[in-house]
Amino acid sequence: MSERSYGREFGFMTRAVHTGNDVDKDTGAIKRPITMGNSYELPYDPSDINWSSAEKALYTRNGGVNQNYLQEKLAALAGTEDCVVLASGVAALSGIFFTFLKSGDHVVCSNVTYIAVYRLLTDQLKTKYGIDTTLVDSSDLEAVKAAIRPNTKLVHIETPGNPAMTISDIREIAAIAHSAGALFSVDNTFASPYHQRPAELGADLTVESLTKYINGHGDAMGGAVMGAKELIDRIRADAMVNQGGCISPFNAWLIMRGAVTLPLRMRQHSESALAIAHFLEGLPSIRFVAYPGLASHKGHRIASAQMQKGFSGMMSFGLDADADTHNRFVSHLKVITSAVSLGHDESLIVFLGPDDERQYLYPEEFHRGFFRFSVGLEDVEDIIHDIQQALQQVGLL
Repeated sequence: MSERSYGREFGFMTRAVHTGNDVDKDTGAIKRPITMGNSYELPYDPSDINWSSAEKALYTRNGGVNQNYLQEKLAALAGTEDCVVLASGVAALSGIFFTFLKSGDHVVCSNVTYIAVYRLLTDQLKTKYGIDTTLVDSSDLEAVKAAIRPNTKLVHIETPGNPAMTISDIREIAAIAHSAGALFSVDNTFASPYHQRPAELGADLTVESLTKYINGHGDAMGGAVMGAKELIDRIRADAMVNQGGCISPFNAWLIMRGAVTLPLRMRQHSESALAIAHFLEGLPSIRFVAYPGLASHKGHRIASAQMQKGFSGMMSFGLDADADTHNRFVSHLKVITSAVSLGHDESLIVFLGPDDERQYLYPEEFHRGFFRFSVGLEDVEDIIHDIQQALQQVGLL
């Protein structure tokens, strides 16, 4: 269904259901099928084809039809002109860095970021290509301004930041980046486009790990970058066609399916997370709770302004206890699963101990170790009871 032919702009939930989907012309199925072929029929005379083009279906490394359907949906949800879907969230991030940076360039990046971003920018790009990065508390606008150099080509932030839940002002940082002539990219994975659309606040590029909330079922991997067509075309050529970071048709189809329920899932994740954050905040055995929906959170005011319809399902918290007690607490959980990743239907928790390589970058309350907690879709009463009984088992309730 086309918004243009329909004559009005669809709401977010309608776009989640319909954009990128249509009746299959061959079978009449009302869901587009998985097209697993890796090669497509050529015209009678293929001599003038650009074999690296992504404009026409030629070869799945250049882009497959399931990927194209998903890209259409994600651009509509993010409110951008175009989208490129890649094999993982890290492939999407790498696609930005390797496409737009060269030796001698400088990057300003949030000091609270996904571990792969930290390693890419502070190790691989620096040692291999001579690209410098300044890690900065991006919740501090003056610190962001002070980090800008004449050769700054990219400002990259996460908000909320993984794993410390730092909130950064997208609109203000966009102005800082653009005044310096730099590109501005935002990793929006923790929020999803349901709660936050960085392009509407001035971001040039929005990154989503599709593995997380947009897929939502813990059974597929993918990543996406959304933005203006001119920028996305460059990432598509470099990261997908020439570096081979393409997504499989099956994963694209799974994520397309999962994205349909994104609005409903995000609403429930957020509602449950807020209730759990209030519950945890009221316990004397909980050392801190970092959730932007709490009035006590340092970034609550900004989060309230730029996050729509809720504050997502991610939080961090720490017990007033040593590392072993944190681990024993996890061992007693029955509903909440100890596992990495986030945004699944099931609740996931991971303990990040005091020896984590990035502890020095986190706020002081995180230094004794803490949990990153992805609130799932179980009954909130069951999640809270699970936390209560595990706290009782370790003598903290």
